[in-house]
Amino acid sequence: MSPKQQRGAETADRLLDTALRVYADAGEQGVTVSALTKASGVSLGSLYHHFGSIDGLMNALLMRWLGRLLGELGAALLPARTARGGVRALTEAYLGFIKEHPDAARLMHSSRADQLGMAQARQLRDAQEARLSPLTEWIRQHIESGEVAPLPDALIESLVLGPVIGVARSYLAGVGSIDLDEAARILPDRIWRSLAP
Repeated sequence: MSPKQQRGAETADRLLDTALRVYADAGEQGVTVSALTKASGVSLGSLYHHFGSIDGLMNALLMRWLGRLLGELGAALLPARTARGGVRALTEAYLGFIKEHPDAARLMHSSRADQLGMAQARQLRDAQEARLSPLTEWIRQHIESGEVAPLPDALIESLVLGPVIGVARSYLAGVGSIDLDEAARILPDRIWRSLAP
C-alpha cells in the first residue's frame, strides 16, 4: 500500500470511528456532516471522497461491525464438536459481542440497520458471503449428519438467531431487566429444541 493509500485508509477509519462515537453520544439525528468533521478533524471533501454521503458512511459503519460480528460467530463455531455445542457457542458469542460493543450493537439493531437490511438484503449477503459461508456450511454438515432437522437455511438462521437478536434488542433498549449472562445460559437449550430432528 502506498503512503497515499495508507493515509486514505487511516482517514476512512477515523471517520468510521468518529461516526460511531457521535452516534453513541447524540443518536442518529446527531450524525451530521458538521458533527463528523468537527469531531474527526477530517475535511468535508474527504468525507464525501471516501463515503459519498452520510448515508454511505453509516452504511459502511454498519458493514464494518456486521463483518466483525460474523467473524466472531464463525470463530466461535470452529471448536464446537456438536450442533448443540455450536448453538451454545453462537449464542454466547453473539450476546458477548453485544455486551462488549454496546454502541456498535445499538447501531446494528437500529431502525437504520433494519431499513438497510430490507432494502439491500441481497447486496449485504453478497458482501458478507465469505463470512457467512462457514456458518452455512456448518449448518449443512449437521443437517446431513442428521443432528439438525432438515429445514431450509433461512428458517434455521431464524430459529437460532431470532431469539438471540430479540434478547439483544431488549437489552439494548433497556426493556425489562435483561441479564445477558443469564440469557446465554438459558437460550441455547431452548433454541436447540427447535432444531433437533
